[in-house]
Amino acid sequence: MLKEFKEFALRGNVVDMAVGIIIGAAFGTIVQSLVKDVIMPPIGLLLGNVDFTNLFLVLKGGAAGPFASLADAQKAGAVSINYGVFFNALISFLIVAVAVFMLVRGMNQLKRQKEAPPAEPTTKDCPFCCSAVAIKATRCAHCTSELRG
Repeated sequence: MLKEFKEFALRGNVVDMAVGIIIGAAFGTIVQSLVKDVIMPPIGLLLGNVDFTNLFLVLKGGAAGPFASLADAQKAGAVSINYGVFFNALISFLIVAVAVFMLVRGMNQLKRQKEAPPAEPTTKDCPFCCSAVAIKATRCAHCTSELRG
């Protein structure tokens, strides 16, 4: 069983998948920071100093009245719909989706460039004896029949 597991774990597909998952997790962290620290502050500023992480709707209040932030509401035990956090997650997803699309698109273009066009044929079949003869031949070397264009 140990030998089978070793063969499975060291197979190329499993190692590639593991590397992809690790890089994907790191990429997700970068995208979250990009959204939280770079993209959302200017959008919030344009919309009148709005911090999207603090946009929420209280369904059932906790110990105190209106809350200044989501953290305060959660600390007080309030039940809330956190639509600002969802909005940030949605923007993160869109950025990841565009990045993955661009990566796959680039890989497909590289793949297309590597594929060489099919080579021109160098032989043709004799219509009389079905032997392969040179493309420029005017007479078949096997049956000596005249070949047309």
